[in-house]
Amino acid sequence: MDEILAGREASICLVVGEADTAIAHGSGDVPVLATPRLLALAEEAAIAAIVDQLPPGETSVGVSAEIRHLLPSPIGSTVEANATVISVDGRSIAFSFTVRMEGEIVAEGAHRRVIVQRERFM
Repeated sequence: MDEILAGREASICLVVGEADTAIAHGSGDVPVLATPRLLALAEEAAIAAIVDQLPPGETSVGVSAEIRHLLPSPIGSTVEANATVISVDGRSIAFSFTVRMEGEIVAEGAHRRVIVQRERFM
């Protein structure tokens, strides 16, 4: 699995809407992209990077994240999250990610997911 996943990456775009704001997520009182929504976008990119390589009946679950939210993204702006597999240790996969808006880094961080058997996990 290590060789199959190492270096894989994916990107996910989002046009920031009212439902994506700090106000809507209860994480602040300004109409900009909420940090929790930004993290969810980074997780979506991480999942997209590996989902087609997982065996049938297996999925991945997030177990940790570290994020530095550096710039605000107002409603109507387009952000792109890119996640890259940086290491695989058994069933544990480490990612780095960046979120950009018009070429500027909005956020960056690290995320870890673990591969689990779907039925057993539930």
